[in-house]
Amino acid sequence: MDYKKAGVDIEAGYKSVELMKEHVAKTMRPEVLGGLGGFSGAFSLAKIKEMEDPVLLSGTDGCGTKVKLAIIMDKHDTIGIDAVAMCVNDIACAGGEPLFFLDYIACGKNHPEKIADIVKGVSQGCIQSEAALIGGETAEHPGLMPKEDYDLAGFAVGVCDRKDMITGEDLKAGDVLIGMASSGVHSNGFSLVRKVFEKELTREGLDTYYEELKTTLGQALLMPTKIYVKALKSVKRAGVTVKACSHITGGGFYENVPRMLKEGTRAVIKKDSYEVPAIFRMLAAKGDIAEEMMYNTFNMGLGMIVAVDKQDADKAMEAIRAAGDIPYVVGYVEAGEKGVSLC
Repeated sequence: MDYKKAGVDIEAGYKSVELMKEHVAKTMRPEVLGGLGGFSGAFSLAKIKEMEDPVLLSGTDGCGTKVKLAIIMDKHDTIGIDAVAMCVNDIACAGGEPLFFLDYIACGKNHPEKIADIVKGVSQGCIQSEAALIGGETAEHPGLMPKEDYDLAGFAVGVCDRKDMITGEDLKAGDVLIGMASSGVHSNGFSLVRKVFEKELTREGLDTYYEELKTTLGQALLMPTKIYVKALKSVKRAGVTVKACSHITGGGFYENVPRMLKEGTRAVIKKDSYEVPAIFRMLAAKGDIAEEMMYNTFNMGLGMIVAVDKQDADKAMEAIRAAGDIPYVVGYVEAGEKGVSLC
């Protein structure tokens, strides 16, 4: 008896590391010390010393059951973007700059080429957010997971000068709310998505083209989560102060928007201020999902919402466009009980 006969292939692990090295190398920053393969990732903090009062920010998350769609479609090179996005977007909406990321892949069986594809996506997410991929772990779990299944999670660490943190403390009535377009469902609500499309969750079903989506169902659902790090950096470089920011993830608008508000302020969001993407309209119709539940589960086409002073709104919109994202003025802040009104 040996480890391989018990279900863990050490040689496959070595091959996975070799195959992923080229992807990891693309994410390197000058602060990274050493290379892939050490017991820990090392990152120099020399530049952070230039800040007046540096604060470390961290975020950890996974892709939820969206991974199941990647497995059915046998397409694994974008799910890693989702894992990175879910972590770095949280850091960015607090005013931070993501510094580095580490991933964790649990699998029933280590297929080196598949693992390398997953890490390729992680690498792309790190490139988009300008974070270094400084380490990770691939764990085989024979007997715990089916051979073809895997799960993906990770965490990111970022930094922010305390004076630049986005806290919501300076919010006031009349501030403008700007929403940034999402790329689709992102990585939340997929247990409901899979229930709605239960009959379509085959390779053939997901490969079906829908005119209203302008793509296949699988491609629409697997579209990687949008990363907003560069957009928020662009707004900051434009000299605009983001007073509050909300990453629209699990819990949709009703759970996430209030998290950006201080007591005595209320967000008012106009549902007709932008066009809700077709995938959400399809979900609502096919699943007979009430509108309130849709806004309480999904991003409905807005992945990030920022609050700025009214006089800075045009400049913020321009900066977001310059970063390649699509902004909409979606509402405003008013005095009132802390919460959100959708009208």
